[in-house]
Amino acid sequence: MLTGDKISFRDVKNEILGRIHAREWPPGSLMPGEIELAEEFGCARATVNRAMRELAEEGIIDRKRKAGTRVNIAPVRHAKFEIPLVRTEIESLGASYRYAFISRSIDLAPDWLRARICLGPDDQVLHIECMHYANNAPFQFEDRWINITAAPKSMTADFSAISPNEWLVAELPFSEAEISFSASAVDERLARFLSMYHGEPHFLSERVTWLKDLPITFAQMSYGRGYRMTTRY
Repeated sequence: MLTGDKISFRDVKNEILGRIHAREWPPGSLMPGEIELAEEFGCARATVNRAMRELAEEGIIDRKRKAGTRVNIAPVRHAKFEIPLVRTEIESLGASYRYAFISRSIDLAPDWLRARICLGPDDQVLHIECMHYANNAPFQFEDRWINITAAPKSMTADFSAISPNEWLVAELPFSEAEISFSASAVDERLARFLSMYHGEPHFLSERVTWLKDLPITFAQMSYGRGYRMTTRY
C-alpha cells in the first residue's frame, strides 16, 4: 500500500510492478482502470497514467482503448534507439578522435539507392565519404547518402569541418530507423583507407533513417580490424 504526503508516478509504477511480480495481477489478467487505481492510491489520475505509460513502453503491460489494460503474457522490452556519435564512441574508449573529409558530390539517386530507400528517379542526393580515427588509427569509414529534399541545409553545410554523422544528429529529428549488421570483404579502395588487406573481412553497419514517410539518409559504416560492438538494454 502506498503511503506518504505526495505520491509520485514512480511510487505508483513500483507498486504496480510489485503486484504484477507477486501475481496479484498474473500474466494475461485485466488490470483495474486508472480512475480506480487513482482512488486506491490516493493520487491524481494523471500520476497513474504516467506510470502506466512507462510500463507499456517497457512492454510490461498492454494498453488498448476500450479493451482495458492487461499484463503481458510474455513481456517484451522495447529498446529506445539513439543515433550513435562515432566521436563519442571513440572517446569513450579513452582514445583521441580525429575526423578526415574525403569527398562530396551531388548526384541523382542511383538505381540501387532508389530501390533501397524509395526515392524517385529525379531525386538528388548528397554523397559524402569520410574517415574517423582513434589515436590516429583507422576506426570507421563512413559512406553516406543524404536525401536533399529531406535535408536541404546539407547543401551548404561544411562537411570538411564537421562529420555528416554529427551534423545530422544536431540538425534533423527522425521518426524511424533501420539498422543492419554484416561481415563483408573489403575491396581494394576500402582496404587502403582502413589499413587492411584486400579481401579481408570487416564489420559493416548499414543504417537508414526516415522522418515519417520521407527518407533522410542511408549510411554504410565500415569498421577497421578488431572492432567489437556491445549493446545493452
